[in-house]
Amino acid sequence: MSLDQKRARWFGVLYLLTFITSIPALLLYEPALRHPVGFVAGAGNVNKIYLGALLELLLIIANIGTAVVIVPIMRRRFEDLSIGYVTARIVESTFILVGILAMLGIATLQQQSAGASEATVAYTLAAIKDWTFILGPGWVVGWGNGLILGYMMYRTRLVPRAWTWLGLIGGPLIFLSGTIVMFRGGHPSGGLQGLCTIPEAAWELFLGIYCTIWGFRSDAPILSESAR
Repeated sequence: MSLDQKRARWFGVLYLLTFITSIPALLLYEPALRHPVGFVAGAGNVNKIYLGALLELLLIIANIGTAVVIVPIMRRRFEDLSIGYVTARIVESTFILVGILAMLGIATLQQQSAGASEATVAYTLAAIKDWTFILGPGWVVGWGNGLILGYMMYRTRLVPRAWTWLGLIGGPLIFLSGTIVMFRGGHPSGGLQGLCTIPEAAWELFLGIYCTIWGFRSDAPILSESAR
């Protein structure tokens, strides 16, 4: 197996890891985000937050890894865009990290009282977590995973071109819906944003499965010796 195909397999595995870590983490956080005051009052299991935080730390590693492993290939044709993709992944991961800190703050409140302002602090931390989801996975992802990666994959033909339209269409839907939710002050798990994430989610899941099993298309010109 060539070095490029090894990178392709890692690229796919890391994308699958983003699914394995992100979805369970959101489910673990959900009770604290739905009723933050009741949670800090002792009604919730704080270990769920710690486990969710651990999963999201692994998510950050996987996010940045998907960009790092593919840069040596993409920079042969798109040096600027490949750097942009890495940057987008880092910015997204920064928002995720801020969200982790907010959730750990809620966990701390359950063990240490904040006095009369405890309810306000709990709601504030939950709101910060919601906004990090809107601005990171709900906005930056549209530019990085959707438009930038979708365009590079379309041009290089590393994967079947028909599938790249999921990213090219899903990306704009992500940041447009995220912008609408931002100005309306809506909840990040609302119906509009949930519906608009379907093409992008399908695009990322396709990349994970396809690249893990088959790697990149061997006839892609960028993989040829001349492209090197």
